[in-house]
Amino acid sequence: MKGRVSLWLGLGLTLVFALAAAVSFLWVPQDVTQLAIANKMKPPSLAHLLGTDHLGRDILSMIMVGARTSIAVALVAVGIGMGLGVPLGLTAAAHRGGWLDEIIMRGNDLVFAFPSLIIAILITAVFGPSALNAIIAIGIFNIPVFARVTRGAALSLWTRDWIMAARVAGKGKARISVEHILPNVLNLLIVQGTIQFSLGILAEAGLSYVGLGAQPPTPSWGRMLAESQTMISLAPHMAIFPGLAILLTVLGLNLMGDGLRDWLDPRLRRAR
Repeated sequence: MKGRVSLWLGLGLTLVFALAAAVSFLWVPQDVTQLAIANKMKPPSLAHLLGTDHLGRDILSMIMVGARTSIAVALVAVGIGMGLGVPLGLTAAAHRGGWLDEIIMRGNDLVFAFPSLIIAILITAVFGPSALNAIIAIGIFNIPVFARVTRGAALSLWTRDWIMAARVAGKGKARISVEHILPNVLNLLIVQGTIQFSLGILAEAGLSYVGLGAQPPTPSWGRMLAESQTMISLAPHMAIFPGLAILLTVLGLNLMGDGLRDWLDPRLRRAR
């Protein structure tokens, strides 16, 4: 029961912001590129449900458009991490104890030594700040995460009798990894994907906060927080609503991940 509540509550919160991002392609209350200095820092009202910022822009519109920026960056970054990390993890597990396994895992350790912010700074120093570079930085950091999770889950499967039977039948390591190992670790990867998705939202907000993410005029939740920090005593709503958007999105994804874990794990299903 607890797992179902977490799953549905998390799914509901996630869908709210996903829907806001989708709707923003077709309609927003006001144009986010339109400045109205005369209406700057207005509190929430019927005209502006979440108020306006220091440039007179509608905060609800900014949050809606910022949702698609955060979701797109996090989603593509997770896709990069999963697309490269899972094959590396499967390869390392298939060659456990060998030189290929050692190279892959030591490479993962090297990437882990540099947080996504440091990677973003290095990339930005060469190519300049942008949403694309934020995607690359977060995606690179996700690769060793998925590689480690995949390898750890796959190692225990390589000792099973049905894997031994597949090897006796003449199947190679690559074929066994794709046909037998991957389907049995997919549930774990889905749950890990939701966790990394939430961390990607936070990472994108952090990178935008320090000016390394999406650049103006593209709205970003992290940059909205950065712009509000010097005016928080005059217009606290400028910080409260973007902060709540980040909080609720990350909370929703984490709850959904917990619910998926309980739902997909057969041992937890039997316990219920």
